[in-house]
Amino acid sequence: MDIFGVISLLGGLAMFLYGMRLMGDALKENSSGTLKRVMGKVTDNPVKAFLLGVLVTALIQSSTATIVITAGLVSAGILTLHQSLGIIIGANVGTTVTGQIIRLLDIDASGTSFLRFLQPSTLAPIALIVGILLIMGNFFKNSKSIGNIAIGFGILFSGLLNMTGAVNSLQESGVIESLFSRLGVSPVLGYLTGAGVAFVLQSSSAAVGILQAFSATGLLQFNAIYAVIVGIYLGDCVTTAIVCSIGAKPDAKRVGLINILFNLSKTVLILVAVTVIHRIGLLDGLWNRTVNSGIIANTNSIFNLSCALLLLPLLTVYEKISLRVIKDKPVKESKFKAITDELNPVFFHTPALAFQSCYHLLLAVLEAARTNIERSFQLLKHYDPRLHAELNDDENEIDRMTDRVSVYLVQFLPHLQNQDHVAIMDQYYKVTSEFERLGDHAVNIAEYAANLQKNQTVLSEAALGELAVLESAILNILDETDQTFRKRDVDAAQRIEPLVQVIADLISVLKRNHLKRMSTGECNVYANAAYTDLMIEFQRISSVCSNVGIATMVRVYPELGDHEHLYYDRLHAGGDEAFDAACDRVHERYFSVLSGLSSARSEEAPAGEG
Repeated sequence: MDIFGVISLLGGLAMFLYGMRLMGDALKENSSGTLKRVMGKVTDNPVKAFLLGVLVTALIQSSTATIVITAGLVSAGILTLHQSLGIIIGANVGTTVTGQIIRLLDIDASGTSFLRFLQPSTLAPIALIVGILLIMGNFFKNSKSIGNIAIGFGILFSGLLNMTGAVNSLQESGVIESLFSRLGVSPVLGYLTGAGVAFVLQSSSAAVGILQAFSATGLLQFNAIYAVIVGIYLGDCVTTAIVCSIGAKPDAKRVGLINILFNLSKTVLILVAVTVIHRIGLLDGLWNRTVNSGIIANTNSIFNLSCALLLLPLLTVYEKISLRVIKDKPVKESKFKAITDELNPVFFHTPALAFQSCYHLLLAVLEAARTNIERSFQLLKHYDPRLHAELNDDENEIDRMTDRVSVYLVQFLPHLQNQDHVAIMDQYYKVTSEFERLGDHAVNIAEYAANLQKNQTVLSEAALGELAVLESAILNILDETDQTFRKRDVDAAQRIEPLVQVIADLISVLKRNHLKRMSTGECNVYANAAYTDLMIEFQRISSVCSNVGIATMVRVYPELGDHEHLYYDRLHAGGDEAFDAACDRVHERYFSVLSGLSSARSEEAPAGEG
């Protein structure tokens, strides 16, 4: 075999690996939301968890991905370590599906034209044609993603055919015969070879697929390849354990360790069983038999399935060992830690899981900011240093959470390919800073309340009464903002803008009323600066809510593009009957209360003067 044959072999390998990666990534991208919902509902029944692991791995074509996702869900608290055990074993069985697909190489199509369609030499170009038509045509929402799956499938088989053609030229050189005859004499050498190849490729499916391609030479025998297959299990699980351990919580690391323990048990069980069965003569018909792609696929499936069934009762033993080896570190946890821990980088290749984690954290930030705004209003009415301290503690948590989610979104961005995911990313990145600003405004209001207390300056009953009306409007717009983001509710988003208009009107009237009270001495002149600054904070809170509503509208209606603020400016300028009518209704709601306060004070004034 000359240098050109080597180049052809390596080129085929590159196509095979890239096709497998492309197909797996596209499958994960389209199914990640379903994975999240299904895997999150796993019960403590290990058989159900095992079946789920098989199905998920068969779907996304990667046991490593399944176990890493499982580790992420365990780290986020969505699954317990005990629930993950069956999924781990099921993932090891599910990965054998790829080998069964590759065995199509062995189909004899000489008899019928139908079987010829199932041959890789026919399936590969068909898959490539279908894939490129779906990508270029963009016929429906997920057309490009499904096209990528088909393209990946076609490239995988094209690479496999290229490898098969290249290794056939090795047949005459005697290299393969020499190599695998040595492996047949030394199972340990075969075991280490399989482990090394799987570790380098980071995929047991790819390693088994390469072995299937080499079987096309007709020089591979069972006694040379069974130990290689078993070694592949160890090499793949070591890679998975390393990925699970990077920056992970103890339970996530335990998932990787349990996978290693299972695969070590599996390799020992298989090597001992094969040796014993061979010694008693039950493998005489297979031991020196030349193997093809189908025999390799079946051997791989039988090894994995039989070991899974035999070792399933030992799950609790693996769990106890992992708990002994990997200890929990005593740490002081924040009340938002569980939500923050959902932001796990292992979800980057399953966008729905990553976005779901961001969504939960952003909701927590919004709820914490709203709670702090309510606290700040309470401090204006009656200053309590303990309540102020609670507000500041939660503000620190808000800052930490927004920093985490901002960094996570930046790291996540390069992994996005789907335009819908880019739209979600854009919305989340915008609202992250807006939610943090809500928390900042709560802190500022609390500081003004503290300064009023420090200077022994109080707001008049009239000022507090009017502030209560404004507080009601502020809490109302925050409720609509929560509904808008939580449910992507367009109706709620549209109800925000009338409230923005009315809050601006309320603030103007409250400022005028405050000036009148100062001129009569009813309000302390020293409170004027704080009162004016408070109005600015309330105005900015309504602006934040408006920005959140706009970000949601742009996500739902991308055609608004970069001109969404012009659209809202036109609304506030007047001329839109529906918007004007909504403003009138909200205006009547709050200004009627404000008028009632003025009337009550007017009636009390003569009695007070008397």
